[in-house]
Amino acid sequence: MRIALLAKPDSQTAAAAALDLHAWLTQRGHTVLVDDGAAALNGLPAGYSRAVFDEQVDLAVVLGGDGTQLLAARIFSPSKVPLFGVNLGRLGFLTDVDPDQMLPVLEEVLAGRFTVQERMMIRGTVLRDGESVYRSHAFNDIVVGKGELAQVIRIETRVNGQFVSRYVADGLIVSTPTGSTAYGLAVGGPIIEPSTDVLLVAPISPHMLTNRPLVLSGGSTVECLILEARGTSYLTIDGQEGFPLVAGDIVRMERSEHVARLVRSASSDFFEILRRKMGWGSA
Repeated sequence: MRIALLAKPDSQTAAAAALDLHAWLTQRGHTVLVDDGAAALNGLPAGYSRAVFDEQVDLAVVLGGDGTQLLAARIFSPSKVPLFGVNLGRLGFLTDVDPDQMLPVLEEVLAGRFTVQERMMIRGTVLRDGESVYRSHAFNDIVVGKGELAQVIRIETRVNGQFVSRYVADGLIVSTPTGSTAYGLAVGGPIIEPSTDVLLVAPISPHMLTNRPLVLSGGSTVECLILEARGTSYLTIDGQEGFPLVAGDIVRMERSEHVARLVRSASSDFFEILRRKMGWGSA
């Protein structure tokens, strides 16, 4: 089997884990590709660019936190590579396995004893003067928001061509069910079970208190027209990619043709994760 090891960028802990796992997998006869960032931190002469990972591997082992898993989803989803996430971060909603469980669970995975859960992704497109000037895919969410020093922005929003509202706010989040435990949760949105086929639309600090989060059908198309942007405003993909927006831009957000494929162990339980990460049921 050809296996990619993607480590949290600039993390010596993740890079060292990648090196140890490289040796463990190689001893078992697997071909292992370490991303160039982890290779450089370990002083290895040859790492692999993340741009070619999706063309060469059968499984990706992701060493880091939720942010690394988000990055991995965008890299590997076009080629439908399954992601085995190991939580080296703090929260770990997306990573299924803790470090002390990594080798026993991975051994089960390599023996074929696992399931793959497909998660919705969304595509964001920026239209400027009728032409597409930017496109990317998100696993958690796409945010239309103000820059650090900008004032509020004014956004006109339509769903499937139907007018919804004009928002005066810090921004607007369009989230997958997976992303409902991320930024959407922070602005008062609901927690959505990950397999649900819906989109969450949530304003960020709206000036009108009746502007509440919306839950839409997963096949919906959400369009935001930037009416006014005082200062620099941005489209943000999973909090990791950004594109500057100007007044008159239309941001179109809809279901992506790609899905994230997560390897889930037999013990994986979304509600158990919620209880553990959020302290539910402890009273």
